[in-house]
Amino acid sequence: MLPRLTPVAAWAAVCALVVTLASSGRAEDYHLPPIGSPAHGEALIAEKGCGGCHMIPGILGADGLVGPPLTMMGRRVFVAGLLRNTQQNLAAWVLDPQSIVPGVAMPSTNLTPAEALDVAAYLETIR
Repeated sequence: MLPRLTPVAAWAAVCALVVTLASSGRAEDYHLPPIGSPAHGEALIAEKGCGGCHMIPGILGADGLVGPPLTMMGRRVFVAGLLRNTQQNLAAWVLDPQSIVPGVAMPSTNLTPAEALDVAAYLETIR
């Protein structure tokens, strides 16, 4: 029979397991094919002027210093410091950042959900 854990010990065990599992693989191990169109996402990023705020590899003139650089975006673990970096989460962030972090400096992008997936698909290619 297993010993009964206190709530604090049980929580510590769960946290240790999550950290172990999260650090046991590399981001490349979990790379999935893009859901959206990376080529269309690249065009949208250039068209919408995302480079006015962000440095974005592969986008001509995308050298903004307002938001964080989007270098190695496809290898990052988190989006906005709190969402797991999946295409769906990245698309949700790009679509409506204010709904995720109210008051954040990033404005609404006025993209459709499909366009946000395309942008996320392009950002996923930046490794």
